[in-house]
This record gives sequence, structure tokens and C-alpha cells, in this order.
Amino acid sequence: MDDILEENYREELEKLLLNKEYRALRKKMEDMNVVDIAFVMDEMEDEESLKLFRILPKDMAADVFANLEIDDQQYIISSLSDTEASHIIENLMADDAVDLLEEMPANVVKKLLANASPETRADINHLLRYPEDSAGSIMTVEFVDLREQMTVEDAIVRIRRRGLDSETVNICYVVDNQRILKGTVALRYLLLREPDELIGDIMNTKVISINTQTDQEEAALTIQKYGFTAMPVVDNENRMVGIITVDDVVDILQEEATEDIEKMAAILPTDKPYFKMTTFETYKKRMPWLLLLMISATFTGAIITSYEEALASYVILTAYIPMLMDTGGNAGSQSSVSVIRGLSLGEIEFKEIFKVIWKELRVAALCGITLSSANFVKLLLVDKLALPVAFVICVTLIAVVVFSKFIGCVLPLIAERIGFDPAVMASPLITTIVDAVSLIVYFTIAVAVLHISV
Repeated sequence: MDDILEENYREELEKLLLNKEYRALRKKMEDMNVVDIAFVMDEMEDEESLKLFRILPKDMAADVFANLEIDDQQYIISSLSDTEASHIIENLMADDAVDLLEEMPANVVKKLLANASPETRADINHLLRYPEDSAGSIMTVEFVDLREQMTVEDAIVRIRRRGLDSETVNICYVVDNQRILKGTVALRYLLLREPDELIGDIMNTKVISINTQTDQEEAALTIQKYGFTAMPVVDNENRMVGIITVDDVVDILQEEATEDIEKMAAILPTDKPYFKMTTFETYKKRMPWLLLLMISATFTGAIITSYEEALASYVILTAYIPMLMDTGGNAGSQSSVSVIRGLSLGEIEFKEIFKVIWKELRVAALCGITLSSANFVKLLLVDKLALPVAFVICVTLIAVVVFSKFIGCVLPLIAERIGFDPAVMASPLITTIVDAVSLIVYFTIAVAVLHISV
């Protein structure tokens, strides 16, 4: 939502709430989109947000609730009476209800499930069985299913009867008596066919489905690949158990991208928004990696110490250590981020490791030569260094860029191969490794070319 529009909504609703103009407030919210109301509530203090929620029309409450941040959902559901809370749970889509319950304390979950209908309880418990971050855990069980022997007229009657309780009616799924998935039928296709035609004769039998155990990111990429608005989820016997819709895909891709960005920045992943986290929570997410990287960086100090004599003979070499280390870290980060993104999108696989290395080495050679040439001119004309020293720095620069890009592209691929998240191998970790390699290469070349005794 546009920031100005959001602010206008917030000011208007807060003013009506403050003046206790509840009838006008209710009328205003009836004319608003549920997403806009949720945006405003997320920005309010908890007590004001709860008051606003209680004034909402009952038919809008569940939809607004589904769009709130998880912290606000927890506060509201915990503040409602058992009857009010059960009404919300009953009107949420099963996947949204599961997302909420997974974040709630056990005693609250027990209370909510105790007040839910047997059907809702069964749907929620069904979804809770699946591994976290699997397709089964994020799917919804509300969809329209049809039978092959139905006529088009029968199918439309069933859609009218079940459509309000379904996530989507744009695509209907044809199953047999054992719930084996047989095909799909688009609603617009039904509207264009004769009423007495059989579903089995007009359905699409080339169905692409997702297994319940498939990782949620892989499921999202599959839906993105085919451009579907929804995709069926089946178990190992090809029995249909639910669907994943495009709104789930958007949430998954945003969640996975955020997690990768946090890992690449050496932050432990979190699902809380920035301002919802306390200072201490933020500290706990950042401190472990900072501590690890600080300890690992002591190796660079040890390397410098071991070459004290070389530095004593040519003190000028010290001035170019930061430039070489920074260039190496930047070069390695470029490669690692490109490879990690390629792995995430399915563009790169481990079996292509040699193709990736070959490409990165060629890129590294071109980058290294360009940087070295520019630096060589600067060292001679501006810094006025002796030719042998300038040669050492420039040759080191080429070698550092080549090594850095090699390390940057290989480590994420190896991590993927052995089951680690490739994002862990991004900037901070690779920079630390590259720093050590850069110093070793630098001093090795300097000792050899300048004939320094170590």
C-alpha cells in the first residue's frame, strides 16, 4: 500500500477510535480492503489494535486477522474469549490456522483446538503432521474436488456449494473414490462447455503435482516455473491431500530470500520484522557469527606476524595489504552471491561445478588483468614505487582475484552437495578465508621476487 494512503487511513481510523465514533469507524472499515486494515492495525499499539479488531464486522474479521503480523495475531487471539477465538480459527483457511498455532504457546493451542469443530481440528492436525518447511505443511486442504462421472452442470452446482469455503475455485481437481488425482478442470472451461458433458471427457489429464514431502522452496519454484495460480499436493500414493496457491508462493519466496540475505550477512535467520525484535533478540542473532569470524580473523594476524622480517625489509608492502584483502573479498563475494542465487533458482547444479569454475576463472583473469593494469600505472606514476615492488603488488592482485573467485564459486557448490545451506558460505566467511589466502600469496610472491629472507 502507498505510504501516504496508509498514513491517511491510520490517522482517520485512530481519530474515529479516539472519539469513540464506533458506528462511523465500523462503516469506514466496511469500505476498506482487509489488507489495508491489517496494515493499519500492525502500526497501532496493541490495545488500540485489539479495540479496532473487536469493532470489525464479523465477516471481515478472519480475513483481516490472516493478514496481520504473527505477533499481532498472537496478542489478539490470546485476548479474545474462547468463543471469539474459535470463531476466528473456524473462519481461517487451514494453512493460515496452522501457521498461527505453530507460533502459539502449547496451552493456548490446546484451548483453541478444544473449541474448534471436529472438522477444523482434523484439518489442522492433518497439516501439523508434515515436516516443517515441506509442501505438506504449507498447503491448504480447502479445494473443490470433482468426479469423472459428473456432468458439467453437476460440477457447477458443487462449485457453488463448496466455493465459499475453498481457497480457490479457478481450478478444480478430479479425483476417484480413493482420492487418486486424475485430472484438472478450469472454471472458465466449464462455463464454455455443454451442461450434459462429462467431466472425465473434458478434464486435463496432464497434471503436474507436488509431493507432500517436497521442500517448500522447491515447491514454490515449481509453481513459478509453470506459471500456475495453484498446484495440487499429493502423497506417496498420488492421493490428493491439498493445494498450494500463488499467495503461498509469494510468502515462501520472500521468506527464503530474507533467510538467504540474513545468512549471507552473517545473521542467524529470524521470521520477525526488524522493529518487532527487541535489542537483545537482535544482539543474539548477530553475535554468534561475529564472534566466530573475529576468532577466525586472528589467523590473518598470525600470517602477518610470521612475515615480520619481510615487512621490516620492505615496510611499503604493509600499505597495500588492505587494498589486496578488500579486492579479494569483493571478488570472492561477487562469485559466491552469483552462484548461491543460481543454486536457489535451480539454474546451477553441483554436477556443473567444472563449468562454473571454468567460467569464473576466465572472468577472474579478465578482472585481475584489468585491475592490475590500472594499479600498475598508479603505483609507478602516483605512488612512485620501484618497479620490482609494483610488480609484486600487481602480480599478487591477479593471483588474489583468481583465488578469490575460485573459492567464492566452489564453496557454495560444496555446501549444497553435502547438505548445508549455500548462503552460509557467502560474504563474511569467504572474506575471512580470502584474507588469509591473500596474505599468504602476497608474502610468498614478495619473498620470491624481492629475494627477502624469512
